[in-house]
Amino acid sequence: MSDTTKKIIRKLQGEVVSDAMEKTIVVRVDRVKVHPKYKKRFTVSDKYKAHDERNLYKVGDKVEITTSRPRSKTKRWRVIYSENQVRQESESVIDTGTSDAEKSDDK
Repeated sequence: MSDTTKKIIRKLQGEVVSDAMEKTIVVRVDRVKVHPKYKKRFTVSDKYKAHDERNLYKVGDKVEITTSRPRSKTKRWRVIYSENQVRQESESVIDTGTSDAEKSDDK
């Protein structure tokens, strides 16, 4: 047997329900279960605390999270940033760099 262990990487998709903490968001992940006897479908929700290094996400945003090393007592997940979100973040930084006085001089 080899000494290498296989690393299990889980990815989940959910909605941000809280962004009140610094560099941390709470993500609600919904899944559908089926009752074993009655075969009725119902939704089960779980909440995960995820590390958001850039403080990019706000309440209501759809995010994808993955497992990571433990960052605190309850935080074991981190946000996966897509290229679209990184582009939007960099464009917003560029747009906010101009002041109102400069904009009025252009007119």
